[in-house]
Amino acid sequence: MRVIGVLGGMSWESTQSYYQALNQEINQALGGFHSAQIVMVSIDFAEIETLQKTGDWDTAGELLASASKRIEKAGAECLLLATNTMHKVAPAIEAAIQIPFLHITDATGEKCQQDGVTQVGLLGTRFTMEQDFYKARLKECFGVDVLIPNHEDRQAVHQIIFDELCHGQIKESSRQRYLKIIASLYQQGAQAVILGCTEIALLIDQQDTAVPLYDTTALHVSKAVAWALGD
Repeated sequence: MRVIGVLGGMSWESTQSYYQALNQEINQALGGFHSAQIVMVSIDFAEIETLQKTGDWDTAGELLASASKRIEKAGAECLLLATNTMHKVAPAIEAAIQIPFLHITDATGEKCQQDGVTQVGLLGTRFTMEQDFYKARLKECFGVDVLIPNHEDRQAVHQIIFDELCHGQIKESSRQRYLKIIASLYQQGAQAVILGCTEIALLIDQQDTAVPLYDTTALHVSKAVAWALGD
């Protein structure tokens, strides 16, 4: 089993989901008392959140690249960045390390290809929904077109993530709002909807809707476990 590196804390609410899922999948694969070999660095999200709001992505990239080098130095053999939004600075991280960087969008795009999905809806922070770093990779590498909610719905999705989910608050009213947005994307032609923020899976899952949902945390974890076990 190879050692999985995890760069988390963005937010810690979803990072704990990564830790749990990595260990569960390794145990399911190997049985007994097996658990994942993990090297993790969890950073202070307050600093990153301020840089997001001010648009200082270069400084954010430098901070995450530095943390990634610490993970590599500690013995990790691959790296997971446990957040969708901060994959915007993935090039800075990849340039700073020698170990493989397992990109969350690739895990999602591979799932789309497996299912024959060519058009998806995307929920996430406004940075992920509105900027091109995520959507363009899905289109260019996997041939997947992306639909995003309208402006009002994007604002609601973003606000619920930062004001509630990042603080561990789960509200039924927010679940229902998300489900209406998912239904709207499906009606517009989305064959599935990507939960493109690692916190969203804390609020909704597949049992809440008949629309196929792609939980990026789960897909990312499965890709890492397959890599760690040499599949």
